Amino acid sequence: MSVPCLASAAARSFCLPGPAAAAGLICWRFLGSSSTHRRTMSSKRQMDHLERTSSNYRQNALYPAQVCGITSESETVKRLRIAVPPDFVFKAGQWVDFFIPGVEKVGGFSMCSSPALLHREGVIELAIKYTKHPPAHWVHTMCAVGSRVAVRVGGDFFFDPSPSDPPVDLLLVAGGVGINPLYSILLHAKDLLHLSQASADRGCNIGSTHLCYSAKNTQELLFKTSIIEACREFPDKISCSFHVTQQSADVDPHLQPFVKSGRITEEELEASVDPQRTLCYLCGPPPMIEAISETLTDLGLPKNRILYEKWW
Repeated sequence: MSVPCLASAAARSFCLPGPAAAAGLICWRFLGSSSTHRRTMSSKRQMDHLERTSSNYRQNALYPAQVCGITSESETVKRLRIAVPPDFVFKAGQWVDFFIPGVEKVGGFSMCSSPALLHREGVIELAIKYTKHPPAHWVHTMCAVGSRVAVRVGGDFFFDPSPSDPPVDLLLVAGGVGINPLYSILLHAKDLLHLSQASADRGCNIGSTHLCYSAKNTQELLFKTSIIEACREFPDKISCSFHVTQQSADVDPHLQPFVKSGRITEEELEASVDPQRTLCYLCGPPPMIEAISETLTDLGLPKNRILYEKWW
């Protein structure tokens, strides 16, 4: 089903068919973005997702979806597994507008799964940190297996190479929950490596992938086990370093080879930068992105090869 663009100034209601005919209708009220912009903007008020991304690409189609799994990724992050219709598509690194019946605010969450998982199982995954913002609060306090929502894909931040593209080396730099889209990209790179192994004439020419991931402590490092598994599966192609800035407890032995104390350094970035081959994706708090971008530019990486997502 297609819906009008977010330009209407009037509030409106709409209904979507549920994923199954017996499920009835999903109905809720939707506020157009123009009504939001007419409010008096306080410098202290955090911009909503629709405001922050108003200039970004987004699909027209709004898809009914259903939560089919919930796990705790950390003490503050829940990971949702969401079943979507067969014609749903996305590119690694993109996000979804997340519509919840009965919740006026629209969430914006990057997918932390790969397009290959969608193709195999018809699901996407979102890892959502607890905040008081209504959509995230709903996920942590009211969401249950079977909950019905709606999603729409958007975002200009993605990795989607074709077999005819020249090979690139990926440098992924994440801070906190900024790992979500970068984990999707890393999984996609791993899937493309599998495809290249299986069929030389169908796969992309994939270079190396190095992930620099910074968090307060190892408990806050999301997806760390599967990231390490990817590094061990493709030791010549995928590597990572976990940076912890406020670690007090001892680091688990299986993590120790990958963990460094302190922030991501210029020396580590320099070791992963080739101005002719490197494509860098950044996602995290704006101060971190600005500092890393400046360092990469100083190291000779062209600005058009430094891509970033910063929402908060």
